[in-house]
Amino acid sequence: MESPDPALRHRLLMEALIVLAAPAPAQTAWLEKHGVVADEIALDFDHAFRMAERLVEEGLLRRGALPDLRMIDSIFDEMTRDESPDRWTTAALISDVGWGHARGLAQQVLAREGVEASVLPDICVIR
Repeated sequence: MESPDPALRHRLLMEALIVLAAPAPAQTAWLEKHGVVADEIALDFDHAFRMAERLVEEGLLRRGALPDLRMIDSIFDEMTRDESPDRWTTAALISDVGWGHARGLAQQVLAREGVEASVLPDICVIR
């Protein structure tokens, strides 16, 4: 199976980071608009993160972004190992330290990449 073109892969990563970097109230509105739950934010990041190394090799992502992206991945990994389902609720977007740390890292990556993050992307949910 052929992988998506580099521009599409870059856009998917940036869109995942834009949603992750958004303030909790904007994330909550985005979740409601699209009828998905909070873990969808982490899942979108996870799918896009898998392409990050290749995007660096292709010159579409700065190598300096990788440590922050890996840290976000690590935060979500730790949250997944935590047996409390409360970390994946909409309320957790506001109060959970992991979500807050991941949000700050995503904001840093976007700022360094020069990506405008004021408008959250739309998604197409297949049910």
